[in-house]
Amino acid sequence: MAAITATARKASAPGVLTRPAVRKLLALALVAAVLVPLATARWASGSWPEALTVDASGPLAGASDWIIDNRDSHPLFLYFFGHVSNVVVVTVRAVYLALLAVGWAGVTALAGLVAWRVAGIRLALGTAVAFLACGLLGMWVPTMQTLALMVVAVTASVVVGALLGLAAGLSDRMDRVLRPVLDTMQVLPAFAYLLPVVLIFGIGVPAAVLATVVYAAPPMARLTALGLRGADKEVLEAVESLGTTARQRLLTARIPLARRELLLGLNQTIMMALSMAVIASVIGAGGLGDRVYQALASVDVGAALAAGIPIVLLAVVLDRVTGAAGANLGQAPRPRTHWLYVVAGAAVVAVAGRLTARLEWPDGWVVSLVEPVNRAVGWMTDHLYSGVPVIGGTADWAARFTTWVLDPIRDGLQWLPWWSVLLLVATLAWLIGTWRTALTAVLAMAAIGVLGVWNPSLDTLSQVLAAVAVTLVIGFATGIAAARSDRVDRLLRPVLDVFQTMPQFVYLIPVVALFGVGRAPAVAAAVVYALPAVVRITAQGLRQVDPAALESARSLGATGAQQLRQVQLPLARPALLLAVNQGVVLVLAVVIIGGMVGGGALGYDVVFGLAQGDLATGLVAGAAIVCLGLMLDRVTQPTERRAKKGA
Repeated sequence: MAAITATARKASAPGVLTRPAVRKLLALALVAAVLVPLATARWASGSWPEALTVDASGPLAGASDWIIDNRDSHPLFLYFFGHVSNVVVVTVRAVYLALLAVGWAGVTALAGLVAWRVAGIRLALGTAVAFLACGLLGMWVPTMQTLALMVVAVTASVVVGALLGLAAGLSDRMDRVLRPVLDTMQVLPAFAYLLPVVLIFGIGVPAAVLATVVYAAPPMARLTALGLRGADKEVLEAVESLGTTARQRLLTARIPLARRELLLGLNQTIMMALSMAVIASVIGAGGLGDRVYQALASVDVGAALAAGIPIVLLAVVLDRVTGAAGANLGQAPRPRTHWLYVVAGAAVVAVAGRLTARLEWPDGWVVSLVEPVNRAVGWMTDHLYSGVPVIGGTADWAARFTTWVLDPIRDGLQWLPWWSVLLLVATLAWLIGTWRTALTAVLAMAAIGVLGVWNPSLDTLSQVLAAVAVTLVIGFATGIAAARSDRVDRLLRPVLDVFQTMPQFVYLIPVVALFGVGRAPAVAAAVVYALPAVVRITAQGLRQVDPAALESARSLGATGAQQLRQVQLPLARPALLLAVNQGVVLVLAVVIIGGMVGGGALGYDVVFGLAQGDLATGLVAGAAIVCLGLMLDRVTQPTERRAKKGA
């Protein structure tokens, strides 16, 4: 018997070694056995060694000073960046003045009529009510400022994104070049885009618009390329057989076949542009975002909510209208005279408003939420923040979460030797992807140490890990419930729709009201922001599991819990990994913004750099954020297709 057992062990050992994960772990163990003793002997252990740190603040400060000193004299600024800045300012101001000239009634009528033309009467009424609500809250002028910036930024983003997508869709070489660039741009937090444009254009509308364009153009480029590459081959062959030129095939076949992807790209660009336009209030965008930012800076929750509600309404309206336009593709087109009715109706209302001198929203029609909301917040502070019997108050929850979760994770990460952090990053990235993925993740993490912000980055990473853990627990549980119950799915759908359209900035308002300022509120905002995506992806992945596999499990007598554990979750693994990846990326975006409400770490450094004009500190923190986002994306990004080729 002992001989048989020994033989079985010998036979099973080679089988274990043939597993890719085991081979990867053995290779990493071999590399660690060689490099770790050398690293500890040369630089000891603990935090990132000073000898491997490069002081980038000096050169960055010098470059920043040179740019500031030469903005008004250097030809590059006079004849290129200066003209770009002037064009942006003039265009945004022209759109803003046009909106004011049309008047509140004309803008509301135009928005409602466009929604009616695109999506029907119900959405038209909802759109009109949303615009009227902006006026009732006393935010008509800031709403028009944000809308003017949005019109210019979205137009530029669509043009730039469509051109890049056209190049990637028609050229394999351009697709290979642009894909990693667009991948990286889409995982970077919005704050990472602010400092470079501020350095070149200074604080103001041009920097805000251009940061928005850089942030919002990638989804348009990706979806344009996807639509062009996914065009029906048979249709293209049929068109080509008619002797058409490449340009004719593009205009008459490829682009019409990609209309759905183009409209989806427009929808995503609009939502990302609105989110960035609100965040860009930090660098002088003005409008609704500036009202929220100023209110948060003074912890005036009432004023922040009064400006936050119009942002949400604007986001929901834009999302619904563009989404309905995409959903209506393929249906019978409405008569072109409908657009004449839209223009004529809006013109009549605008002229009537001008003749009656009713262009500005009447002050007597404003309903102030500031005082009631601040009274409610004061009551919460007195009764719910602390001292609640048994359960404790919200401030107690935040303090306990900080003491029991955030502090131990941060202290643990900062206690780990630097080489162990790099080894852990390499292990996770290689197990889920390829050696290229692992190399990219390790280099990104090492760059953080080289920049001299190792401990603040680990502080930010601790907040991300805590927020991701909470998000995944709640998101997976909710997604499973939605996948297994149609009633739960119907109840959750409108809630998730609203939460997914809200810009990142808005999530800070309720958490400040409930928890005050600190790291725990930043984590809470990140959890709420990332939850909808995790829930949706999880539910969709579980619902798409092969029904035949579930039927086979049921026929063998498996219970519902067994079907979930042994069939649905294993088969939905790619979707669950995608949910983890999206949760990490979305959490990082809000944790960084949490620097505005006491989140500290890298987010605070960026806010401090922007507020104090210390662009060197802000740029170093921004570069670390870029590296941290890239590392987290690579560590959590499923790369099964590439793994088959290269691992």
